[in-house]
Amino acid sequence: MKSERKEILYLLHLPPPVHGSSVVGEQIKGSRLINDAFRGKYINLILSRKVNESGKTNLVKIVRLVKIWLTLLATLIRHKPHLCYYALTTTGPGFRKDVILIALLRLFHTKIIYHIHNRGIINEKNNRLNDLFYRFVFNQAPVILLSRHLYYDVKEYVPESSVYYCANGISDYQPRIAFLSKTGNRPFRILFFSNLMREKGVFILVEACKILLEKGYHFQCEFVGGESDVTEKKLTDFAGGMGLDGHVKYLGKRYGKLKEMVFEEADIFVLPSRCDCFPLVILEAMQHRLPVISYAVGGIPEIVDEGVTGYLLHPQDDANDLAERIESLIQNPSLREEMGANGRVKYENFFTKRVFERRLLSILQDVIN
Repeated sequence: MKSERKEILYLLHLPPPVHGSSVVGEQIKGSRLINDAFRGKYINLILSRKVNESGKTNLVKIVRLVKIWLTLLATLIRHKPHLCYYALTTTGPGFRKDVILIALLRLFHTKIIYHIHNRGIINEKNNRLNDLFYRFVFNQAPVILLSRHLYYDVKEYVPESSVYYCANGISDYQPRIAFLSKTGNRPFRILFFSNLMREKGVFILVEACKILLEKGYHFQCEFVGGESDVTEKKLTDFAGGMGLDGHVKYLGKRYGKLKEMVFEEADIFVLPSRCDCFPLVILEAMQHRLPVISYAVGGIPEIVDEGVTGYLLHPQDDANDLAERIESLIQNPSLREEMGANGRVKYENFFTKRVFERRLLSILQDVIN
């Protein structure tokens, strides 16, 4: 006789807004593989409907939190899940919100596994209250991290024996071969695809573009993503002040076929972020056979192989160092093609949606049994 499937309560992020954790949350909710293995109940933890609302507290968010808390309470009363999968935010107001909900889960003696998509505990733990909260949250709970490069952030609170590693993955897409041969008099295309944030390196990339322009290169740098602390006006004013009109363009948000088009038309992908954890957009660039230039922060060194699939900058590197790496790829079409091909192979081997789902399923089965 077939045994009844065990039940998992998923507290996760679902879009909008679109960011790494919400994309992964949507993948889990829609995963046939995972949902065939377990019975699932889903609660959306998102309080901010737009990127620029993140980190801000208002009455609407408080009401949303109360609704989530009541929904969780009703779910725990009616059901007794064998496990709670919790997409934990580890810093800021999001973490304080999570502590409130986790306290309720603890009250019902619910077994929890955390899936962490951000970092920053190491910078927050010196606050005594935060330290107490971290000790409460992580007490005897397993944790899923996106990369071994991120263990340092939770090391003080979680023994490595309680850590699972599960890199993100994305749905497959085959770039059109016609776009792989980019010849003629077209400008060299640099793509930045992320929310416009200072800490994502928006202004550093513009400064690097100024250096490239002064060297006489014919290029176009396209910024794609939602406005945040950097608005379209701030970006265009900054670029215009450097004489980059016509060389730096903001295309706004792009989804579906329009999104695929900007990737297919790009020559390289640049994400000079010093804050990211494990950017899905880098996986998308590799999927589209683009060499990647980024900073060696968070889990990015697990994605980008220096000199093989792209270049990794050190956190202390500046616009001159970034411009130097871009220049190297402008001058070497064969190197671009080789790095792009290597990136595609690595994506297929390690970062597809199917690979991610199998990894996560294996972890959930291990924890729940």
